[in-house]
Amino acid sequence: MTEFKGGLYRRLLRYTWPYRRSFLLAVVGMMVGSATEPVFAALMRPLLNGGFVHRNPVSMRLMPIAVVGLFLVRGVASFGANYLMNWVGRRVVFDIRGQMFTHLLYLPTTFFDAHSSGVLIAKLIYDVEQVASAATRALSTLVKDNATVLGLLGWMFYLNWKLTIAILVAAPVITWVNRRMGKRFRRTSRSIQDSMGAISHVVQEAADGHRVIKTFAGQDEALRGFTQANEANRRENMRRTRVAASGVPVVQLMAASALAWVVYAAMREPHATVGGFMSYVAAMMMLLAPIKRLTQVNETLQTGMAASQSVFSFIDQPPETETGQRVLTDVRGDVAYHNVSFRYSPEGRKAVNEVSFTVPAGQTVALVGTSGSGKTTIANLLPRFYNAESGYITLDGVDTREITLADLRSHIALVSQETVLFDSTIRENILYGHKGVTDDARLMEIVEAAHVAEFLKDLPRGLDTLVGERGVRLSGGQRQRIAIARALLKNAPVLILDEATAALDTESERHVQAAMIRLMQNRTTIVIAHRLSTIEHADCILVMSKGRVVERGTHAELMAQNKMYARLHQMQFHG
Repeated sequence: MTEFKGGLYRRLLRYTWPYRRSFLLAVVGMMVGSATEPVFAALMRPLLNGGFVHRNPVSMRLMPIAVVGLFLVRGVASFGANYLMNWVGRRVVFDIRGQMFTHLLYLPTTFFDAHSSGVLIAKLIYDVEQVASAATRALSTLVKDNATVLGLLGWMFYLNWKLTIAILVAAPVITWVNRRMGKRFRRTSRSIQDSMGAISHVVQEAADGHRVIKTFAGQDEALRGFTQANEANRRENMRRTRVAASGVPVVQLMAASALAWVVYAAMREPHATVGGFMSYVAAMMMLLAPIKRLTQVNETLQTGMAASQSVFSFIDQPPETETGQRVLTDVRGDVAYHNVSFRYSPEGRKAVNEVSFTVPAGQTVALVGTSGSGKTTIANLLPRFYNAESGYITLDGVDTREITLADLRSHIALVSQETVLFDSTIRENILYGHKGVTDDARLMEIVEAAHVAEFLKDLPRGLDTLVGERGVRLSGGQRQRIAIARALLKNAPVLILDEATAALDTESERHVQAAMIRLMQNRTTIVIAHRLSTIEHADCILVMSKGRVVERGTHAELMAQNKMYARLHQMQFHG
């Protein structure tokens, strides 16, 4: 528990270190503001004794000026402290979110397989805000209110130390209440963060799958799932509210009991003055607010600690394993798989089982087979989205594990069935990730080669047309042609086509197929084929079944063998 409370908070405070000057100025402002509390209580004694009891003209003139001046100092100090502390807090949010998103970009594919995007979004949005509260808001309360409490107690000791010691008997009870509440806050805070991730996940699924929901009248089912997640979040929040609300009355009861004791003791004190009594009571009453806030800050602090644990566990996720140190130049594109095996989980079956084949530079190999036969997995192993369990893959005779990830992937272009377009213009999607300068003439040449120009002329803004989220404003064939244009611009020697025409209509497939033929020229190409008619001219066809290569050869050779490939071919054309 010490690590949770101490180590996490120290790590969190390190994010404030770059802004330590503003942070320290905010602390100074809080200390000055806190100092005005006991000073105001101290002013009560000369104000009442000198102004009201003895009618001292000096006191009557100076006391109003002193009160106004005191609150002027307090206002300036409080404004500066609040502004600077919130500025530091927003910078901490900015830095942590930036670090998390940067880390997200370098996490391995296996991480995304195991975590829903809704949960990741909740971490970046909700959890980071809770962390900022712990780093700044809770710290502000701890510094300011602890200083206030100490200052007021100091004044109370000065006025009557025996009575103050008697009152402090309540402190152990308040400490015990805080510790009990802290444990429960941590539990409920973690549950709330989990429930927020569940809500984000359900909402994202509904947004992404809205067409399926409407088509299959799944609104009730989607609403039921959201209601369950929403109810879990409400229930956990109310549990935390119960914990927070239960502690305050205990503290207030202890304070009221202490106040009653003060009144009783003051009435029995023969030398007590009106000013001294009221100054003591004022200091004691002013203690209630900071003590109440200190009791409640435990909720914010423990919520922030639970959020910090969530955020730091994400940041501590290991990035993609970088084993390579080599950078290749003048890559021809010779690709070879050597007894490669892979499984997605230790207890699962092998998705790829001792697969070996070579693709000479500039040639095309096609992978065919039923769903789940391992075609896409084989393609994903080449750019090392996953690492082979055994065996190895070479590019131009070099083990891909010896090549840096960035360099390896710079030699590979990918066009998949699920085309990924970003919510920007067609131009920006084609140029995505391109490091060099591309003039308009070169860009239009790419556009023509990818058959993008054929639908571009119908768009009023041409290349500057916004495609919408995930390219929703374009047809499937148009999205694929933009993806092909992006691959053409990259001009990589190795190309992976993952069922790029599987979901297209005949007209769109004709355009995309023509663009792909242009793209495949002089490139080493691995084609994952659903429609066998698109790969009849491949230099080699590998037929996959249960992770193994069961047949290989040209289209004519495989048809002559009259085995699995021939049956698949006949089924498609008969259909």
